[in-house]
Amino acid sequence: MIHPKDDWLHWSEEAEEHHKIQRTDLIQSGTSVEQVASELNHKLYNQTVYSDGWVVDQTWLIKLFYRAGMPMQFRVSALDMILSESQMDIWHQVKQEVEMELNIARHRASNDALIIQRTFIRTWEISQALQHT
Repeated sequence: MIHPKDDWLHWSEEAEEHHKIQRTDLIQSGTSVEQVASELNHKLYNQTVYSDGWVVDQTWLIKLFYRAGMPMQFRVSALDMILSESQMDIWHQVKQEVEMELNIARHRASNDALIIQRTFIRTWEISQALQHT
């Protein structure tokens, strides 16, 4: 959770419902924008991060780093850039299966990342098996 800057007033009831986080929780327990940006740069330095929602994620990260007053030292790219055609063909079906198996709350970064990671691995394994048959 990130502690919002004072002028970040766009948090809505819809966002609270979507993410299951209240603004008051962010204010009381959130990590500073500067610390989050610094940790992201440290952990992801000079790497490319792949996202299934990179347009939204990239825009949000630009705002985060701007407000932290530091440059973003990693790149964000579309997950599609590393998926094979056969993975893309089965992605949505496999992702639904993974979501049902894991049975965890969505729209929490760690949970969403786990779902995407498991889906990537499973679609890669399936596509590799299909190539060898």
